[in-house]
Amino acid sequence: MNLPSRIPLAHLPTPVEPLKRLTSHLGGAEVWIKRDDQTGLAGGGNKTRKLEFLMADARAQNAKTIITGGAAQSNHCRQTAAAAAKLGFRCIVVLRGDPPPKFTGNILLDDLLGAEIVWTREKEREEVMQAVYEKEKAAGSDPYLIPIGGSNKIGAAAYADAVRELKEQINSPLLFGDVPNGRGVRGEGFSRICFASSSGGTHAGLTVGAKAVMPSTEVLGISVDEPLDVLKNNVARIASETASFLNLPFKFTPDDIHANTDYIGKGYALMGDYERETIRLLASLEGVLIDPVYSGKAFGGMIDLIRKGVIKKEERVLFWHTGGQMALFAYSDQLR
Repeated sequence: MNLPSRIPLAHLPTPVEPLKRLTSHLGGAEVWIKRDDQTGLAGGGNKTRKLEFLMADARAQNAKTIITGGAAQSNHCRQTAAAAAKLGFRCIVVLRGDPPPKFTGNILLDDLLGAEIVWTREKEREEVMQAVYEKEKAAGSDPYLIPIGGSNKIGAAAYADAVRELKEQINSPLLFGDVPNGRGVRGEGFSRICFASSSGGTHAGLTVGAKAVMPSTEVLGISVDEPLDVLKNNVARIASETASFLNLPFKFTPDDIHANTDYIGKGYALMGDYERETIRLLASLEGVLIDPVYSGKAFGGMIDLIRKGVIKKEERVLFWHTGGQMALFAYSDQLR
């Protein structure tokens, strides 16, 4: 795996922890969690890994202005704004929706971190991002455009490398010890990795990394918004591009991608009883905070699969926490 240049931004490796009380509560598979909510940059999250490579590429191209976009409570935009501030780039974020009367959650943090916010409602974010890019280029501000979620081959490469990090942790006797416990042994360690999937970059990177170093582990992305065919096609495309970028001899088709779209609920960024129950359950049993937009949906989906026996009792499953708990404050009225 030939990785591109990176600028260290994240606190790595992130911890891998057993969720013992949750496992006992569910009475099913043994549940562990990888804490990419603790990557450190302005509250942490999975995008920090991607930004190590994306910002290095921006610097290599002598960029001065970083442009990206996302939903109003985008974790990606918050972490991009933080990385730009830390490295001395100007940052413009294109957010979907109208300016709220009061800035909360990630919107407040975008502002504190110095990002210039462009709001769009009638046009697609990608169109507005491209228009902002062209305007800044014409003005001579040397822009660098990062796709939504940092989801391209450069960003996804970070999560191929993250699986290598996980493999090293699994092989350490400090994690599982030397004696098998009936639910997996040192080696591959986990039967499945579950996580929230949307723009597809993390999903693609984990898929590439697992094929390279943990081929018996299923990488299951639980969609928070995209329908199954769209998600699988997008992840397969990014995964193939990422493998080629890393000089790995892999090609992926939609049939190679594991995804579940049963837990989108009311829709993207819309919270219902299901997400509320999941957030409260994990917080009260393990002291771990998850958000209602991404991990709240995906973790709840994984719990349901355990309860239904789709994820079997003898399995050891890992939930890859991608962060986002800063958005909890924007949902305070709905969490009580």
